[in-house]
This record gives sequence, structure tokens and C-alpha cells, in this order.
Amino acid sequence: MLTELHGKGGRVCKEARKGNIRCPLIVRPTSEDVITGHLAQAFRVLNPRWWLPDILNIGLKSRRFRRQVFRGLQVEPWRNRPRYPRELLPWAEGSTQVDLTISFENPPTTIYLEAKYLADLSPHVTNGHAGFPSDQLSRNIRVGLLECDWFRREVPVIAQPRDFVLILLAPSKGNELVRYYSNTENVRAAIPHSDKLLGFPRNPFVGELTYGDVIRVLKRQRARFTRPEKQVVNHLVEYLEFKLAKTGFIHEIPRCEPRLVNITKPEGSNHG
Repeated sequence: MLTELHGKGGRVCKEARKGNIRCPLIVRPTSEDVITGHLAQAFRVLNPRWWLPDILNIGLKSRRFRRQVFRGLQVEPWRNRPRYPRELLPWAEGSTQVDLTISFENPPTTIYLEAKYLADLSPHVTNGHAGFPSDQLSRNIRVGLLECDWFRREVPVIAQPRDFVLILLAPSKGNELVRYYSNTENVRAAIPHSDKLLGFPRNPFVGELTYGDVIRVLKRQRARFTRPEKQVVNHLVEYLEFKLAKTGFIHEIPRCEPRLVNITKPEGSNHG
């Protein structure tokens, strides 16, 4: 992060630019992977009570999550999911790598964050496989629903489905696929063998979040963090503002700290 912020990232040599050789250790400033890595590091350090419900509620535009102690919290970048079962899919598909997975156990919840920077999700639903969409978002939705046990399967012990959330993290909002899959009927139509679904997680479970939203949450909640956590917040905010300034979405850089979704309930109650 400091290397890129201070302009020390360097550039690849002439031969690499021509494609004659590969330089796998070069960090590309256009890649969202670096952003994902720094988010994962910060989220592992910061007390989730002061940022996790905020970004989820903002991303889903819903008062779904409350402030609490998040038991068994895990923050995992680039987590590989197994191949989607062939009996549930009319085409062969490889494993799926989730940019950022956040999970906790009270109640059992899994969150997928699909991070984008200069690249974007396809703006159209593509019916490229047996009449079903093959876009990245629909794939992540069905992979997440499968992981969270929302499919009826022939297993000795039937697990209670986990709550599931999928959020697109990008420089700006308004992605057409997010809007499309916010409707559970569109989700059902996009999933082969949807008759095996036990239902859906609590709606809404598909949303979108901007880097500006993350900055606003961290700035507003900064006073609640410990001194070491504040250093992490300061560095991450500086980096995200730096990355936003490199895009065409400079207006997304927060100039103020608007009121955030803030839900407080007794520690023993569920979110909602």
C-alpha cells in the first residue's frame, strides 16, 4: 500500500510490455486485488462491531444487521470454493474464487464481497449456457446458496441453512446486475434445478457498496476504535481515497460524514 501511495510501484520492462516475458510479482495499479488484500488485512484487525453492521446495512439498503459481538468472525480473501456439483448444472464449471468472504456464527452467516475497481461486471444477463445466465454475479449467488445449504440434498444430516449475503464492492453504485438479482424471482430463474432450493435467505441478500461508503463508515466510527486501530483506519482511508482519485468517480470521495444506519438491539436478539 505504501509503495503504491508513494509512487514506488515502478513499471514493467519493455519486454514484459510486449508480452515476451511475464513479471508475476509486479503489482498492477489497475487491479482490485491489491484493494481486496488491504481491506482483508484491515477488517481482520478492526473491531467488527463498529464497521460490519454499517457496511452491510448500507450495501443492502436495509436495517438487517445490528451491533453485536460477532462470534467466530472469519475474514478470508480469495477463498476457493469447490466445483459446482455436475448434477445441479447442465454444463461443466471450474472452481469459484470469492474475492472476500466474511463469516460469523451468531447467527450462522456467510457474506461474499465481489470487489471491482476499473473492470466491471457484465452489464447484461447472458444466456450462454442451456438458457441460463452465465454472468459472474449469478454464479456467485448460486455458489453461495450451495455453500450455505439452501439446496435440498441427499445427505444423512440436514444442516440448517446459513444466512447468506452477496455484495458488489465498486467505485460507484447502479450496477444493472445487482438491480436485476435483487428480485428473488430473477435469482430463481437464473439457477438450474431451482426446484431443489429450500427457499432464500432473508431478503434483501444482494446489494452493492462503494469505496466511498467504506470510507464514510470508517471516518464516522473512528473515535470508537483503539489507538492502534485508528492507525489502520487512517492508512486504509488514505489508500481508498487515493484509489478513487485515480478513477472517474472523484465525486465518490466523501467530503462529509452523513448519518449511517445504526441499529442497537439487546445482545441476545437476532439481527433483523
